[in-house]
Amino acid sequence: MQNPKKVQNASEFLKKKLSGHPDPKVGIVLGTGLGGLVDAVSIHTVIDYGEIPDFPRSTVASHQGRFIAGSIGSTPVLLQQGRCHLYEGYSAGDVCTGVRTMAACGADTLIITNAAGALNPAWSAGDLMAITDHINFTGQSPLTGPNNDLWGPRFPDMSAPYDAQLICAAMQKASELGIRLERGVYAGVRGPQMETPAETRMYKAAGADAVGMSTVLEVIAARHMGLKVLGVSCLTNKNLPDCMQEAPLEEVIRVASLAGNRLAKLIAAVTADLPA
Repeated sequence: MQNPKKVQNASEFLKKKLSGHPDPKVGIVLGTGLGGLVDAVSIHTVIDYGEIPDFPRSTVASHQGRFIAGSIGSTPVLLQQGRCHLYEGYSAGDVCTGVRTMAACGADTLIITNAAGALNPAWSAGDLMAITDHINFTGQSPLTGPNNDLWGPRFPDMSAPYDAQLICAAMQKASELGIRLERGVYAGVRGPQMETPAETRMYKAAGADAVGMSTVLEVIAARHMGLKVLGVSCLTNKNLPDCMQEAPLEEVIRVASLAGNRLAKLIAAVTADLPA
């Protein structure tokens, strides 16, 4: 269900906190263990989720739970450090409150990151993947219920959810920085349990290259509001159905943190070069 009142309350609060500074052009969602990008931001304001009226708080220990406002180069940005998930008991609308709030504050571009399991056997833990498309296996949509026409149309187009120009820019920057960046399809699932071997085979058969528990609903909401989207996954483990291995959260965070330095450099380079 859409939640315009919650988004209005949150965005009005943030706008007051950010008054006197340029409106953010880019909203950035930081996934599990991927907080290293904060070091690339010239920060002017930090706002904890607990201060914001009606804003959902993540219960995942590895998610900080705050907005960080500032700039990367000359580009004004608003970072969402910590997201909530369906598996925490939140609705699809609540999961997207952060993205919708950043859009309401002025962002016209969303850069969204996540930690994901690699389904492509040619890839390794620690690789990065630019998301070219996604498959929504959550069984949920943030657009269910009455449509808020001020946000977007009842039936938004999803033929190109991830912006081709932003993907090309990311690939170019990755090449310049000597960073290996794969391209592939992301499967979004509800979680919190990890995938079984049979489920992994199904996701691969459906055309997915990586699987995770976030992102797809947020991207639907972003496209509903007309934002351009760049998605990048940090592949923290390999999901090979014939030789499945445990992927404890601690290991996911460790790998994401190591790869996060490369991801931070890439996202910072792309963001700094965005046109005004």
